[in-house]
Amino acid sequence: MWTTIWILNRETLLFQVANMKIAIIGQSMFAGEVYKSLKRNGHEIVAVFTIPDKGNREDSVATIAKEDGVKVFKFPRWRQKGQAIPEVVEQYKSVDAELNVLPFCSQYIPMEVINHPKYQSIIYHPSLLPRHRGVSSINWTLIQGDRKAGFSIFWADDGLDTGPLLLQRECEVYPNDTVDSLYNRFMYPEGIKAMAEAVDMIANGTAPKEPQPEEGATYDPSLSKKELCQIHFDQLTGEQLHNFIRGMDKVPGAWTYIEGNFVRLYGSRMWTEPVSSGKQVLIEGMSQPAIVHQDGLLLYGNDQKLVNVQTLATDDGRMFKASKFGQTGDSKEDIELTEEEKILAQTLQTIWAGILNTGVSEETDFFKSGAGSMDVARLVEEVKEKCKLELDNEDVYMATVFGEFVKTVVLKQRGESSGTTLVYDEVKIFANNMTLTFPHQLFINNQFVDCTSGKKLRSINPTTEELICEVESASVEDVDTAVRCAKAAFEDGEWARMNSRDRGRLIFKLADLMEEHKEELATIEALDSGAVYTLALKTHVGMSIDTWRYFAGWCDKIHGSTIPINHARPNRNLTFTKKEPIGVCGIVTPWNYPLMMVSWKMAACIAAGNTVVLKPAQVSPLTALKLAELVVRAGFPPGVINILPGAGSLCGQAIADHPLVRKLGFTGSTPIGMQIMKSCAVSNLKKVSLELGGKSPLIIFSDCDLDRAVRQGMSGVFFNKGENCIAAGRLFIEESIHDEFVKRVVEEVKKIKIGDPLDRSTSHGPQNHKAHLDKLIEYCDIGVKEGATLVYGGKCLQRPGYFFEPTIFTNAEDHMYIAKEESFGPIMIISMFKNGDIDGVLKRANSTEFGLASGVFTRDISKALYVSERIEAGTCFVNCYNKTDVAAPFGGFKQSGFGKDLGEEALNEYLKTKCVTIEY
Repeated sequence: MWTTIWILNRETLLFQVANMKIAIIGQSMFAGEVYKSLKRNGHEIVAVFTIPDKGNREDSVATIAKEDGVKVFKFPRWRQKGQAIPEVVEQYKSVDAELNVLPFCSQYIPMEVINHPKYQSIIYHPSLLPRHRGVSSINWTLIQGDRKAGFSIFWADDGLDTGPLLLQRECEVYPNDTVDSLYNRFMYPEGIKAMAEAVDMIANGTAPKEPQPEEGATYDPSLSKKELCQIHFDQLTGEQLHNFIRGMDKVPGAWTYIEGNFVRLYGSRMWTEPVSSGKQVLIEGMSQPAIVHQDGLLLYGNDQKLVNVQTLATDDGRMFKASKFGQTGDSKEDIELTEEEKILAQTLQTIWAGILNTGVSEETDFFKSGAGSMDVARLVEEVKEKCKLELDNEDVYMATVFGEFVKTVVLKQRGESSGTTLVYDEVKIFANNMTLTFPHQLFINNQFVDCTSGKKLRSINPTTEELICEVESASVEDVDTAVRCAKAAFEDGEWARMNSRDRGRLIFKLADLMEEHKEELATIEALDSGAVYTLALKTHVGMSIDTWRYFAGWCDKIHGSTIPINHARPNRNLTFTKKEPIGVCGIVTPWNYPLMMVSWKMAACIAAGNTVVLKPAQVSPLTALKLAELVVRAGFPPGVINILPGAGSLCGQAIADHPLVRKLGFTGSTPIGMQIMKSCAVSNLKKVSLELGGKSPLIIFSDCDLDRAVRQGMSGVFFNKGENCIAAGRLFIEESIHDEFVKRVVEEVKKIKIGDPLDRSTSHGPQNHKAHLDKLIEYCDIGVKEGATLVYGGKCLQRPGYFFEPTIFTNAEDHMYIAKEESFGPIMIISMFKNGDIDGVLKRANSTEFGLASGVFTRDISKALYVSERIEAGTCFVNCYNKTDVAAPFGGFKQSGFGKDLGEEALNEYLKTKCVTIEY
């Protein structure tokens, strides 16, 4: 936001602006943009006075002026021994300017020049004068922790930044602003506009000359003196230390000695997370050792508050990641370029040569060749335009020599430049003709760590009943750590500063990595959950990839709307809405589709801009942990995604109870969903979406395509071993085709091949875990005792593993347990209804507290539409079943929960709507 301190009546700006003859005195792209602005407004630029060339490189404002045929003067100095140089002053007077405009000027201009024009001279100064007079004003604004920054345009006098004020504008200082961010966000774009406005005000005779007040006046010394940039740790609190470092980022750089080595420090942030483990290093003047860790270097203020810096620089200007301090050989290894990459390198060389105006070799240093911070912005933009590649300013600062810069760009284009070397205690096994590696620890803040309690989960292969590995089990303390890291990432991390399109690119990158590892993911899913490999490849993993890509596309399409409201006459109003992320979200997922359920919820959550703490299923967490590895490789910032395997009663409950979690998404049983809803209400009234149990009815009429109905009915029940939330929990078959339908399904069930899920011919693997297998046996026993007819199956296979035969019950009456309760297994429950009794079968189908999915088979479209309108379920399949898609919303009614996964509606589960009304 910005405000104008002196506000003019609108009427004073309506008449034609008189053209003025202007001399531009200054340098840099900022001066060049002011030049362009003044020309667009109809003023005549009679001359540009700037600095001499640096080698073969002239200042950008000189280049712009020459293209227009404007006179350019390049004086090395205007004064000598305190006196104006006569010949310089005479050359200046020869251009006959009416006004001097000094947008950015590093030279001392004598008063003979300042006062010569009819309207004298105006100067841009990057502070709210009279505070922070002097050449390092913007640095001191940050160093002293000012909450407001801004700039002044004032009339030059013979004092130092003491002349009368013409206009000022201000902006808020954000907690992690640097000189660059303030300059790019506000000082540069608003300064250009304000300089043009100031000249127009002078031309119109409306420009004020307000004397600067003495109250609050300060003069701050130039930071060109090295001793002023040294950090004195004993004198600075954590916040003051952060302000001191960021106030000199990127120039001149706060410095200290680490282990006796001179270093400058950049990329400062307050650190509110738990102290990371890492290497301790001694810093001159600091009361205790600093800590080199994965995300940088932790420093202590004299109040013991922590500050993290991300980048260090040696005395010769070489920059490197603070996390690499003390390591040798941190420069990039030589890489072999492809023919296309060689063409890219030539393009980069042309860009550098254009900016530096000199020949470029492998050893050319960008900054030693005369480039400045604005040239960094130009380089980044030119690479974006000509190479179609997004760089950060940091990429330039970290690779200032051309050869290293080429490697940085090439690696980034290859997708290998996230720079995170992921090291963890991996599990390695050989299965499905491949070597699998995956984590078994908690994933917090982009690190794999052991739990604090020492407790372990046992991941059992349901095919063999053998132990795959032990997995760390998260405690309440671990949940708190993860939530606080997620909160820091949401409020103050790189994720918080990232624009939506960049978030989308990260998500697309993750989806690409998942596709590269899809065979590995599908194999882990088969081993950990018993999913048939071919199904895991297509659905468990395939639909997960589709989901991430679908929501990646939504990232930059989330928007609000404008709303017409009654105006507050005689004024008017504008009302609009904004869709904003909620904050830290908790997600708890089930074991039937371990990776897909994670993806359904997390992709929408992340695309909306939130951060997440996920508890995957206790009995099958391995693909979620493999996903965590890919998250780091994709380049997600720390804290955005945190994955905590653990017990639901401990870890899941802690997420639901945590006061900093603002949204919880849960898929699981209805009783647990009820408990979670209570916890969310009591803790902090967090937003909840629940996808719970189901007893989905499938109604098959006699006028159906019976072959299709049999095939789809079987899929509706036995898909994924019946471990499917929308499984057809009860089939209602019209009387006239009932016996034929039963006969056919029994014949088809006998053909189902049960066996090792890694065998490509297997279509039915083991149930997920032993406790679930025992419940299925009990479920069938109850059905037989209540009088239902067990037509087929109902028992375990006599072999190792949790194998259960596909089962068929008929004569299931409405009062029976198996007619009302979900089995969540491969058990087909068949009931018969009278011919033509549409309303009767609908009443029976709806007489359940569940309402997740439903289906109807009929050739009569009117009948199909009638059923779809009256069935009480969140999804209704007509002449198909299990046909879910990433673009179609998914979720239930009644005790099957509320809220949606998938589709555009899923985004609303992870967004909040803000209404803004403006009166003008």
